[in-house]
Amino acid sequence: MSKNLGYFFKYAFLITLSIFVLLPIWATVMGGFKTLGGLRVNPMGLPGEIHFEFYGEILRSPETWRYALNSLNISFFTVLLVLIFASMAAYTFSHIKYAGKDFLFSYLLLGLMFPAAAAIVPIFVINNSFLNLFNTHWAVILPQVAFGLGGSVLFFRGFFEQLPYELFEAARVDGIGYVGFYFRFILPLSLPILATVGVITLVNSWNNFLIPLIMLGTDPSVHPWPLGLVNFRGEWSTDWNKILAFISVNLAPAVAFFLLAQRYIVAGLTGGAVKG
Repeated sequence: MSKNLGYFFKYAFLITLSIFVLLPIWATVMGGFKTLGGLRVNPMGLPGEIHFEFYGEILRSPETWRYALNSLNISFFTVLLVLIFASMAAYTFSHIKYAGKDFLFSYLLLGLMFPAAAAIVPIFVINNSFLNLFNTHWAVILPQVAFGLGGSVLFFRGFFEQLPYELFEAARVDGIGYVGFYFRFILPLSLPILATVGVITLVNSWNNFLIPLIMLGTDPSVHPWPLGLVNFRGEWSTDWNKILAFISVNLAPAVAFFLLAQRYIVAGLTGGAVKG
């Protein structure tokens, strides 16, 4: 009886949590099919009359695909650099012994407690005055990489420590050095955690609003997808139904990529397939 009661509370909690997560997504997707009047009268329910023209306007707009290409460019290089630098750093922390390793690892993790909003002014000054990157995609990519390294190294190190140390010893007997071992053994065995960190970094980069808003100025040709929302705000009114349709289209690529990589993400979060 107590076991059945425990199952009941567990599933009730999970269902309640799922409702809280899915309800805003449902309202966003359905809101794109409603007129402004229908959205005010019935914001959460099914539309009384389905209007496809709002999604059609978003998908036919050249600006939408320009924003998508900009977001894809920013996210691609952010994910690529985070995967390269975080995996290399985590490899040294987990398989190479040297003085000060624990101190450097703890220092790197301090980035997890430092929000990007608190550093937005010095980042702006560095990009604008020293690096001359203002209004370029690299002004967004580099800060995103910097703030993504701490958590990514933490994920990678936990996974790499599960790999058997005997692999490295056998490789060293065969004359394979640190670099060769990293490319020939570590990366092929790390597909689950690469997918996990890649998806997390992709979603964070794809949905980032604050850093692009500050670093890209007012030139719409370099704006990513989240900044396109301002196009639907007029001086006296806001087209909320078009904003919801735009957000739904914006979410679709990240959700699709997550579903495709879900199997690898679960394996990465549970420690991978190789045990030490």
